[in-house]
Amino acid sequence: MNYNYLRYFSVLAQVEHYTLAAARLGISQPSLSSAIHHLEDELGGVRLFEKVGRNIRLTEEGRYYQEKVDAALQELNDASMALRDSKVSAPVLIRLGVVSGTVSGTVAKEIASYIKENDRIRFRLTESSAEDLMDMVRQEKLDMAIVDTTDRDRTLHFRKLCRRNFCAALPATHPLANSDTLLPQQLSCASQIVFNSDLENTFGQWASGESTEEHILCTVNTAQAALDLVGVGVGICVMPEDCVQERDDVRFIPVENWHQALYMCILYDKWLEPPVWKFVDQLVASIRKNNPDIA
Repeated sequence: MNYNYLRYFSVLAQVEHYTLAAARLGISQPSLSSAIHHLEDELGGVRLFEKVGRNIRLTEEGRYYQEKVDAALQELNDASMALRDSKVSAPVLIRLGVVSGTVSGTVAKEIASYIKENDRIRFRLTESSAEDLMDMVRQEKLDMAIVDTTDRDRTLHFRKLCRRNFCAALPATHPLANSDTLLPQQLSCASQIVFNSDLENTFGQWASGESTEEHILCTVNTAQAALDLVGVGVGICVMPEDCVQERDDVRFIPVENWHQALYMCILYDKWLEPPVWKFVDQLVASIRKNNPDIA
């Protein structure tokens, strides 16, 4: 059903005069006549108007239809006004995904600052592996995600943010807990806790080359869970330096030559509300400013 046909019918039903209705609508009289004929055809040939001399008037069917059409048009207008008004008052939800160890530092500060600037802003944070986060971006369950790997899928766009260093979290009683630095080879045979599938996949590349799967005792979703397990002696965990905490039961030792890039992942050609795009740009600029060595 053509919306304009209904609007034309409503105005013509009010004035019952083609010339006056056409002038009010800003269209030609032949265009108005053609629209009414098309509308009557769509209704199965129902006559909405009848001639009375040189004038017209609504038929009984026309009066019934006028009541329904006017009510529908009013409801549509009310809905349009409500939507337009909501643009300046309704909350804006930003769905952000992050790999473990990313929320602390710059990201947390930018979220806090953005909420303070605009009381309409709400955040939904999802912490998971890079693969899961990229899938959620593809499925439009997330607006954006900070990930530690890229994908050849051309539906996704990646903007390099920074490079982060890693450390080993060890139980305070571990023989290596008092080391100044560690090499990946020193950790390859230790019982391990992994909280990110990418770390699990690349651990062997950094170590001596022998299989590490047999040494992985537990996989978790968050760095906090990994630290709790390290603290009670389940194993060690290699994690970003952002995850370092003051704990009596865990020691954090830098791992030499272990770095990883972070990327902002968004969906190509995805329409996002202006406040969401603004946050993306601000977050990218802030992280890069604090990490100039992103090349």
